[in-house]
Amino acid sequence: MARRIDVTGAGGVRLAAWEFGDPPKADPAQGGAGGRERGGGPPGVLLLHGLMGRASHWADTARWLSGRHRAVALDQRGHGRSEKPPEAAYTRDAYVEDAEAALEQLGLAPAVVIGHAMGALTGWQLAAKRPDLVRGLIISDMRASALGAASQREWAEWFRAWPVPFATLADVRKWFGEDDPWVERPNPARGEFYAEVMAESPDGWRPVFDPEQMLRSRETWVYDAHWEELAQVRCPTLVVRGLDGRLGRAEAQEMVRVLPRGQYAEVADAGHLVHYDQPEGWRAAIEPFLDSLRDG
Repeated sequence: MARRIDVTGAGGVRLAAWEFGDPPKADPAQGGAGGRERGGGPPGVLLLHGLMGRASHWADTARWLSGRHRAVALDQRGHGRSEKPPEAAYTRDAYVEDAEAALEQLGLAPAVVIGHAMGALTGWQLAAKRPDLVRGLIISDMRASALGAASQREWAEWFRAWPVPFATLADVRKWFGEDDPWVERPNPARGEFYAEVMAESPDGWRPVFDPEQMLRSRETWVYDAHWEELAQVRCPTLVVRGLDGRLGRAEAQEMVRVLPRGQYAEVADAGHLVHYDQPEGWRAAIEPFLDSLRDG
């Protein structure tokens, strides 16, 4: 059963954080910290979804992490059950400050931050800004290079192509898993991913987020490269890519080179939604890294 914890983010925006498993009890023989430097209890993990995602996309990961960690997933502003005020800031600073607030208010720090796509960028910007809060970082399928104006236009066109409202959740799964022009081959996991961000309305199923807010969020980072901030991340960092994802091998390996303490892993038969496409491969890729943080 998921447990919701409210967090106050930047500008007073109310955010929903979620625990999907009971954290382990502290081991008195290890001083009660389980690898954390302060605060007691098991080591903390903060999970950050990507653009359009939600905390529940991390549910499986959070449950197995909860065997040895206190794992909390955050619905970022404009997403999931968190507030979506139209007047709020959807800037990089706001997203980073929200993650900072979650770590501090939930008592997770110093934590491992695991981020997918936009959430990974938030993670490395946070680690560069507040190294005291982040003891390890996992970057999943996020590029450090600028994506450019053409990419932003393509996303705007893609949103306009959605046949909203969907009559049923089965229609959602079919469109995003098979019929979406962005789908190169049928991908049931992708259909499930998008079904999870839909809510029933009087005329059918619609996304829980505002596509315009998503575009506003995205335009604050797609035009810029983020290598300089990556180079400022001092904690151990694992860069993970799906072999069929958006992050190419050459760029991923260059990210590892730029990171002061970078490591690399890849997951076969996985696309952009690495942890959703191949949960067992994802776990196998990140578990040794997490173990090394505990032993270090």
